[in-house]
Amino acid sequence: MEQTIILNPLLQAYNTPFDVPPFGRIAHEHYLPAFEAGMKEQCKNIELIASLTTPPSFTDTVEALEKSGKLLRNVSSVFFNLTSANTSPELEEISRQIAPVLAKHADDIYLNAALFARIKALYDRQDALQLTGEQSKLLEKFYKDFVRNGANLDAAKQERLREINKDLSLLTVRFGQNLLAETNHYELLITDQQDLAGLPASLVEAAALSAKEAGKEGWRFTLHNASIMPFLQYADQRHLRKEIYTAYINRCNHNDERDNKESVAQLAALRAEKAALLGYASHAHLVLEENMAKTPEKANELLQQLWTAALPVAKQEAKEMQALMDRAGKGEQLEAWDWFYYADKVRKEKYNYDAEALRPYFKLDNVREGLFFVAKKLYGLTFHPLKDIPVYHEEVSAYEVKDDKNQLIGLLYLDFHPRSSKRGGAWMTSYRKQSIDENGRVAPIISIVCNFSRPTNTQPSLLTPDEAETLFHEAGHALHGLLSNVTYEMLSGTAVPRDFVELPSQVMEHWAFEPEVLEQYAKHYETGELIPASLVEKMKAAFKFNQGFATVEYLAASLLDMSYHTLAPDRTIEPLVFEKEAMEKIGQIPEIAPRYRSTYFQHIFSGGYSAGYYSYIWSEVLDSDAFAAFREAGNIFDPAIATSFRKNILEKGGTEEPMQLYIAFRKREPDVKYLLQHRGLE
Repeated sequence: MEQTIILNPLLQAYNTPFDVPPFGRIAHEHYLPAFEAGMKEQCKNIELIASLTTPPSFTDTVEALEKSGKLLRNVSSVFFNLTSANTSPELEEISRQIAPVLAKHADDIYLNAALFARIKALYDRQDALQLTGEQSKLLEKFYKDFVRNGANLDAAKQERLREINKDLSLLTVRFGQNLLAETNHYELLITDQQDLAGLPASLVEAAALSAKEAGKEGWRFTLHNASIMPFLQYADQRHLRKEIYTAYINRCNHNDERDNKESVAQLAALRAEKAALLGYASHAHLVLEENMAKTPEKANELLQQLWTAALPVAKQEAKEMQALMDRAGKGEQLEAWDWFYYADKVRKEKYNYDAEALRPYFKLDNVREGLFFVAKKLYGLTFHPLKDIPVYHEEVSAYEVKDDKNQLIGLLYLDFHPRSSKRGGAWMTSYRKQSIDENGRVAPIISIVCNFSRPTNTQPSLLTPDEAETLFHEAGHALHGLLSNVTYEMLSGTAVPRDFVELPSQVMEHWAFEPEVLEQYAKHYETGELIPASLVEKMKAAFKFNQGFATVEYLAASLLDMSYHTLAPDRTIEPLVFEKEAMEKIGQIPEIAPRYRSTYFQHIFSGGYSAGYYSYIWSEVLDSDAFAAFREAGNIFDPAIATSFRKNILEKGGTEEPMQLYIAFRKREPDVKYLLQHRGLE
């Protein structure tokens, strides 16, 4: 072991530019020893704190606890980021091994009676401690975390809690690994060119390249969004749309080694049992206590209000599509696999708008530069490419981020294209969070990971408007991490409640298609021509079309999440039956499936959003209201509004209650009317 530790790059000073992880030097065999060393170091630090016989102080207990797991956090950040963005069979096996060990390690800390006694003693007399606001928040967070993780339970209940946490850790890992394997497993291989009718040339070329890379003839389409979504939108062959759509909505639902139904049932049951052990009515009550919504009843109130507004709009959209199908005279009835295809046709008919015609104006490199332009105009940030810096994959690019005084703000990694080693979707993450130590501000290392279409032999990577908006969204999360300016890592950046964390990301989406921004980046990749104003107007006019569908599919998933996580502890379920009953209860129409069905609902079963998927729409109330502040000022780059948003939201992390932060920015609570206006649901 001694030699392994000496040679282990995760256990040495990195000696890299900006102290980023030395990805090229890290091998699979380094992770388990590094995890062991990190846990051992933290246990030693915890024992030092817990064994103190002097009355506790904020410094020797709370600050010491916050710093106790630095090595373990460093190892974990590298490992778990790579299992999402660049995994391998070896990493997946390590993940299965380490999950229960880490769960036990966390339990050993939270259930340490002597440690909790010191924290509780400080919490009980916090008014006399003369703490700063941030210190008070850190103390409160630790105290609540210990209580919510079983510190007040008797020995028998603590033992059962340990068993539950171990099982939950394994089930969440299994769920995510099954979904990645299932997504990579499926392919629709087309060998007859006539079956490509309706598909854009760029998609056909990408499919041919995909087939070639897989060692096959023809055109290969997959369940990655960059492949399936345009296929559903443009493919004339209805039976092929049905085939790939059916595969998509039945991921991990084939009663094989990748099936997730049993995991879903167990996760829901164990979470309900854990909540009951801790004295909560349901898992949702446990989770939402620390969110802005506070209770599932309050979250459901918003969801139901929006459902009532959106469902009639979606039904009207379905009628418009059916009318178009009727005019074709084939006697076909609108089905779920037809929606994307006929929505596109109705959109073209009503607005003379073709999203595919906009792709040439959304070259990925240009969209990135447009994003950098917005960050500079709002916050004075500049992004400088870095060449000689370790990255975890050859496709990853790195940037040094500086402020208007040329001071380092942080590092940003960008990883844009799908691969079999990367899970689906788009996300922001960090390899090091911002904090302040004895040497000053510790610059964060932030990463944006996406799954945008790859360049082909004849074209660069060209985005749809939706994908361009996604990049702005993830950049909003990145700015939240980069601009954080707090003392403690535990309260840094995105360390905020789930239903507040989407505010910085979603508000950034509003700038993506503003004329002042488009003129900076929306230029034809071949001619350099600026996107015509007529196309922009059509895009904006068409935006509110199909919002019934977009809102209903999202809300259906949010309500499904709440149904799973308000289950009583003694309730046993069969996931597909349960899902069907939940959808029938809200009146879901068969032409629209929930955005995520149970067996591939990664957000809630392995992604940390359990009882929290509603957060996107909750935060949309905030972001629509927040962007209205810029509108009302008459300048989308108003310096005073931007400074206030930065100082009161982006820099503060989790140092104050979210509503207090929002009111400090907006001088009032948010108004839902701006969301309804934005979605055209009034």
